[in-house]
Formats: sequence, C-alpha cells, structure tokens
Amino acid sequence: MSNTNGKIRETTNSVMSSTQTSIHEPTDVGTQVSIEESSSEETNRRKSLEALATIHSYIGSHSRCTRPTEDVFNPEDRKIREEIIRMIIQYLSDEGYTASKMTIYDEANVNWHEKEEHVVEVNRLKKAILDGDWAEVDKICAKPLVKNQKSFMYAVYKQQYLEYIEYQEIQKAFTFLNKRLKPLEHLQTTPNEFKDLCYLLTAKSVHDAPSFKNWEGIGPAREKLVEQFRDILNFDNMDKDGFGYMPPNRLLTLLQQAVKYQIECSRYHPRVAPSVNTLLHDYSSFIIPNALRSTFVGHKGNAKCVEFIGEEGREIVSGSSDNTLRVWDIESAKEKGILTGHESRIWDVSSNKSGSMISSASGDGTIKLWDMKTSACVSSLTGHSGDVYTVKFHPGDASYDKTVRLYDVPTGKLVKMFTGHQLSVSKTIFNPLGNLIISGSKDNTIKFWDIISGLCVRTISYHLGEVTCVAMNFNGTLLLSCSKDNSNRLWDVRMVRPITRFKGHQNTSKNFIRAGFANKPLIVGGSEDGVVYIWDQDTGEVLQKLRGHVGIVYDTIWNPKQNLFVSCSDDKTLKSWCYDENLPLEL
Repeated sequence: MSNTNGKIRETTNSVMSSTQTSIHEPTDVGTQVSIEESSSEETNRRKSLEALATIHSYIGSHSRCTRPTEDVFNPEDRKIREEIIRMIIQYLSDEGYTASKMTIYDEANVNWHEKEEHVVEVNRLKKAILDGDWAEVDKICAKPLVKNQKSFMYAVYKQQYLEYIEYQEIQKAFTFLNKRLKPLEHLQTTPNEFKDLCYLLTAKSVHDAPSFKNWEGIGPAREKLVEQFRDILNFDNMDKDGFGYMPPNRLLTLLQQAVKYQIECSRYHPRVAPSVNTLLHDYSSFIIPNALRSTFVGHKGNAKCVEFIGEEGREIVSGSSDNTLRVWDIESAKEKGILTGHESRIWDVSSNKSGSMISSASGDGTIKLWDMKTSACVSSLTGHSGDVYTVKFHPGDASYDKTVRLYDVPTGKLVKMFTGHQLSVSKTIFNPLGNLIISGSKDNTIKFWDIISGLCVRTISYHLGEVTCVAMNFNGTLLLSCSKDNSNRLWDVRMVRPITRFKGHQNTSKNFIRAGFANKPLIVGGSEDGVVYIWDQDTGEVLQKLRGHVGIVYDTIWNPKQNLFVSCSDDKTLKSWCYDENLPLEL
C-alpha cells in the first residue's frame, strides 16, 4: 500500500513540476508593435465589438414561445425515432456518404426489413387479386398480413366464389362454398349474405340474389375489393421503400426552421438577418449589457450565489447568508418560493440541466438536494467536517475539509473522495465531457482530477492568492480562474499556459469573488467595489462596468437562451442586466 502511495505522489509531483516550469506570464518581450499601433488595434477591436452589440433591439421574453415538452414532441415515440433515422439516412445519401448510409441502414434494418417484406407481400397480393390469380392469393395469405386476417379472407373468398358463379362453374362453386366460406359464415357483412350465397348455386345470375343485385362484375369487383382494404394494406401511405413519403432535404429543412425559431424567440432581435455558423448550441445574439433591467429584493442577508434553473433559465435560484434559497421569475423579478432547511449561510447553488432539481452547499457542512416541483428537500448529503463552499451537478462538491467528494444523486451515497489540496476548496466544476473535475482552492492551486482513477492529473500553481473560482467554456478548451491576487486569468487547457489576464476589479479580501464565460467573446465577473465587470476575452480589456449594487458583487452568471446577466451582492439583492440601445456603451 505504501509503495502504491509513493508512486502516486511521485506521479503527481512530476506533473506539478512540469506544469510549474511551463507556465509563464505573457510579456511584451520581442514585440515589434509600437504603442500607437497597439492603441489603434484596440480602438478597431472595440469599434468592431460595439458594432456587433448595437445591431440588436431589445424585445424582451417571447411570451408565446412554446416550451419543448413531451406533449409537443416525444423523442421516445417509436415512429419519431424511426423518422429521425430515416432523415439521417436521407442526408447521408444526398451528401454521398453511401457507406455510412448503408451501415446505419443495416443497423436499423431489423425492423425495417420485416416492414419491407410485408410491403412486398402486400403488393404481390394486390396484383394477384387484380389478376384473379387465386392460387397466388392463397399462397401469399398463408401468413397473416393484416390485423383482421379472417375478415379479409372472407371477402377474398366471396369474390372468388362469385366469379365461379359468373362463369357458371357450379360444381367448383359448391365445393368452394363448403370448404372456404362455410367456416367463415359468422363474418358475413349482412344477416342474409351467406344465405344468398347459397341461393346463387341455383340462380341464373349473380344479380338474382338480393345481397348482390348491384354487383358490378368481375373486374370492378376486384378493384373494389382492393380499394376496400386500401387503408389496411397501407397502399396510399407507403412509398416504394415501404415508408411514408419524406420531402427532399428534410433534415436540413428542420434545422433551418429550428434556427429561425430560436432567432424569433430571442430576447433581442437583430436588425439584419444573422449568419448562423454553428448548430452545436442555440442561437444567441451578441450584446454587451449596459443597463439595469430588474432588481430582486427579498433576502434578509447578503446574496452569496445565484444560478439559472435548467438550460431554459426562465427562473433563477439564489442562496444567502439568511440560510435560505429563493426562487425568482426572471421576467417579473417576483419571488416564487423560499426553500428552508439549512442551518447556516449558503455558499453555492447548482441546477441540473432539466431544471427539475437543484443542490445547495452550506456552512452547516451539508449539501441538500431539492425537488423543484414540490420545493421539498429530498436528500441531505453529509460527511464534510466544515463549510461546503461549492456544489455542481454531475454531481460533485467541495468543502472546508480540503476534499472534493463525488456523490450519486439517486442514492445519496459517496462514490469517491479526491484528496490533495492543502487548504479548503472554494470551487469545483466538471469539464464538458464529464470525465474530469477541476477544483480551485485556498492553497492557491487549481487541480484536475480524473473521475475514474481519482488521481490528480494536473496542477496549476501560478496564482499568488487564494483561488476563488474556476469556470470552463462550452467546449472545454479554455479555463477561467479567479484569485485573491486581484486577477482573473484565462488558460489554454491543452497547453496548460495562461493566455490573458483580466484586471480592473478588486478581489483581495476574505470574500469569494467569481467570474464566468458569457456569450463569446465576453468574460463577466464580480468585484469588491460593487461593480459588475465585462472584459473582452481576447484582449483582456474592460469593455463595460455595470453599476447599481451598493455592496460587494460576489458572482455573475449568464444564460444564452435568455440573453441575460444576473449578479448577486452583499447588498442582499440580485440584479439582471440587459442592453438598452438608448443608452451609450462605456467602450
């Protein structure tokens, strides 16, 4: 056991050593650009961002936006899933990916093959009936083709019997009546139909029987038989491949419609039709907030944390030193509910993607899970020996006892513990793939943990002060860290090197000041001077200062679907911020 631990320490130390020697502060050494040229570039950069930010008109929340629910669209519906596969196959075929198309087709072909065989048999049966090939009809109907197979067979036999009568083949008709129609007598369509069939053995013509006086003859009767069962046989609703008709370029059409819907439902409408160059995330108009939109009042103590509930983000939840969580409607800024149960201040709050559950981390040493439908605490996770400063769904949490712990939400059981920080952990997050935990600590370091092995695979120890926050962009290539050395830093995760340093705010005292990514290329964060700061991610320049709080701004969050910033403060309030085209930008 000791040897194993020694190997782990040795591995970790080597990663730390390598990391430390590779990190350096960006300098201007060797830069040949003059101060005048640099200033000109910054001016052009700001003008470009200002142009992008001011081409939008604030519309507000789209009140008629249809929320995606299973009542509208159920992705588990078998027919829907089948149609999605068909659209993918159509797209691959149109783009020339024949091998990929056939691979998917083969994998999905188990049920489809049965359908295709069924369609082939149905079409053969149709042709056999129209041709009067009754031997072929008997062969095809040896296995069921429709739900009401016996009723269908009665109609087929009746047609065949009437044709014997028409051709005056009485002996064949008599044998056929006893062998085929008599066993199905109970399926007659009228009370006297079978009686009239028997009468036809002594009649001169089919029309002599009351039930068949309107019989149109052999050819029309065959066509009428096929027509009668058209819906059952799905002749109209099947194309040559056995499925419903699919318009050309169906997948691309739906994607175009989805993008148009996202633009229409956006809080900001562009004056010029935007060019959408990615489908990996929803459309979000680029804006730089410059105006206070709403103030959320209700907490009795400072508001330590805030989070949008679910990806839709129509509500927010905040945690406070008054030991409560409060749920707010973002449009009306009205309080919708109070969640009580913690015995100390709430340091952090997190929501799952669907918004059905939130978790909170508290100074009472517990993490609580809350059901948003009932507003009830469904689980309380214990085991920490001090304040729990941070919590994040995937799920994960960190605490004052220097550990990071991974819990299973359904059972509440501790899955794994990650130890290695020398002081308390201030913030934990997951990378987008969910295979790494990134933690920031009061020991001035940032650590990357492998979830499977539990090992620290990378350590960043460049900050000169306590790390108060870590955040990661949507594709996991960039890491943002906040520290009490009065700086926020942007890191290239792959190269483990600092890219940009963001300054201007204040973060030196005992508070947890946090920052995060907003719509590219913006970084937004809090400050001890009561101002919300917005930086240009690429240059590190302060683009905007949002004033309105009268106390420390602890955290700011951004929701791309709502196009809103929300901040929380020591003044016990939350504030949302938007872009007002009637007010100037501070650029």
